[in-house]
Amino acid sequence: MGIDLIHRAVARQARLTPAALAVVDGDVRLDYGALDAAADTWAGQLARSGVGPGSLVPVLLPRSARLYVALLAVLKCGAAYAALDPRWPAERIDEVLRQLVPPVLVTDTENPPNGRVPVWRPPALDEPLRVADAGPGGGGVAGGAGLGGGGGGFVAYDGPVDSPAAVFFTSGTSGTPKGVLSPHAATTRLFEPDGPLGFGPGTVMTQAAPAPWDAFSMELWGMLTTGGTCVTAAEDYLLPDTLTRLVATRGVNTAWLTASLFNLFTEIDPDCFEGLERLYIGGERLSPAHVSRFLARHPGTRLLNGYGPVESCVFATVHPITPDDCGREHGIPIGREVPGTAIHVRDEEGRPCGPGEVGELHVAGAGLALGYLGDPELTARRFPAEPVDGSPLRVYRTGDRGYRDGEGVLHFTGRADRQVKIRGHRVEPEEIEFHAAGLPGVTACAAVPVPGELGNHDRLALFYTADGDAAEPAEPLRRSLGRRLPPHAVPDVVRRVDRLPVTPNGKIDRPRLLAALDD
Repeated sequence: MGIDLIHRAVARQARLTPAALAVVDGDVRLDYGALDAAADTWAGQLARSGVGPGSLVPVLLPRSARLYVALLAVLKCGAAYAALDPRWPAERIDEVLRQLVPPVLVTDTENPPNGRVPVWRPPALDEPLRVADAGPGGGGVAGGAGLGGGGGGFVAYDGPVDSPAAVFFTSGTSGTPKGVLSPHAATTRLFEPDGPLGFGPGTVMTQAAPAPWDAFSMELWGMLTTGGTCVTAAEDYLLPDTLTRLVATRGVNTAWLTASLFNLFTEIDPDCFEGLERLYIGGERLSPAHVSRFLARHPGTRLLNGYGPVESCVFATVHPITPDDCGREHGIPIGREVPGTAIHVRDEEGRPCGPGEVGELHVAGAGLALGYLGDPELTARRFPAEPVDGSPLRVYRTGDRGYRDGEGVLHFTGRADRQVKIRGHRVEPEEIEFHAAGLPGVTACAAVPVPGELGNHDRLALFYTADGDAAEPAEPLRRSLGRRLPPHAVPDVVRRVDRLPVTPNGKIDRPRLLAALDD
C-alpha cells in the first residue's frame, strides 16, 4: 500500500472492491462503497459546519459503525480527530475540549458535556443502500441515512501524508491530559503488505480497543486501508465468550489483546482463541508462562508481541513469538522495527550502544508524532534531533531501556522514569498525585505502582495523609478520584497513613509503603 493519507487509502479500496465487506457492527454491514459514500456525505456537512484543514475535532460516540464513518469524514475534511471515551469523567472531557478548541463536537448524546462547543449530530445508519456479502455471518444491508447520493460534490483533502490525523490523549505529569498529535503517515506506514502488520482482503479483525487508544488505529484503519473487514465488539470490554462468538459467527481471524487480557483469557478459557490465525499482544511485559501455554495449545496461531509508545503510533517493533523465547533472560523480545521505523539504542551520554549493551530506546521514522498539543517545550525535549551517520535525525526518547542482541532483535529491560503501564494503559503516577492532592483535607500523597509476579505492575496504590477529619475516608476519596481520572488511572487501593516514610535522601520511601500493603 505504501505510506498514504488514511482516507485516500480507504477510498482506493472503495474503488477497487466497492462491494467488499468493510464493517460489521451488529446488524449493520457496510461495504467499502457505502462506507466511503457515507463519509463523503458526512464530510460535506462537517465542512459546512466549519471543519477543515487545521481543525481538531472531538468525536464522542460509542464504538460503532457510526463512529468509524464519523472519523473517516473528519479526515476527508483535512482535519484531525480526537476520539473520546463516553465513559470518561465530565471534567476530563471538558479539559480535552479546552485544549482542542474545536469548531464542533461530533456526538449523539442528549446532554453534551460542554455547552460552549457547537454540536454536530451524525445521522443514523438505518436506510438500505447496498447489500454486502457478510461472509460467515450471513447477508446483510449496508445502509444509513446520509449514505446515498455520495458527497454532493465534496472533494476530499489531498494534502501531504505528514498532515495531522489524530490526537491521542494520555496521562500527563501536570495532572492534565496530554495530547499526542499523530500524522496520517504514522498509521499507514504500519500496514505494508510484506510487514508484520500486512493485512489485506480476507483479514477479519475485532475492534475492541477503546477509541482513544492508538491500538484502535490498528483494529480500524489496519482493516479499512488494506481491504480487510472490521468487526465491532459491542461490549465495553472484550471477554473470552465474545471472542469465541465473533470467530464462529463473523469469521474473525485476527485480534489484539493487552498482555493482562491475554493472561486472563488463557486462564479463564484457553480455547477461546480457537480459529484465530493471528493474535497480537503487548502493551506491557509478557508472561512467559502464559505465552508458553498458549503456544502449546494453539500451534497453528501466529502469536506476535507488539511494542511501541503512542508517540510512534501503535507499534514500533513486532516480534513473532516462538517457544524458545519463553526461556530468555530478559523475557520475550520486542523484536524488529516495523516498516518506516528505526530504533537507536543510546547510552546516558547519547552514544550508540553496541550489541548487548543496555541503553535508552530512541525511535525515529515516519511513525513519529508531530508533537504534544500546546506544549512546544515538552515536544522539543522528547523529540530532539540527534546525530545519526553525521546528519541530524528527529527521534522520540521513549524512556524505555533495552538492548539489541547480535541478531538485531530488540529486548526491553525496564523504564527509566516513573511512567508505568498497568493492564495495558500508560499511567503517570504524578497525574494521580496531582488530583489527589487537590481533594479537601489531603495534606500529602504518593501513588505507587504495585509489582506483579513478572516484574511488571498490575495494580496502583495511593497512600495519603490528612488534616484531622477534613479528608474523606479512603473509599469515598477513591470515588472522588473516579470523577476526575479515566477508569484505568483510578487507584485500585487507597489507604490513609499517619505519615509518608522517607529515604535518607529525603525522598518518599515507596518500597516501605508497598510493604505496608502486606500488613
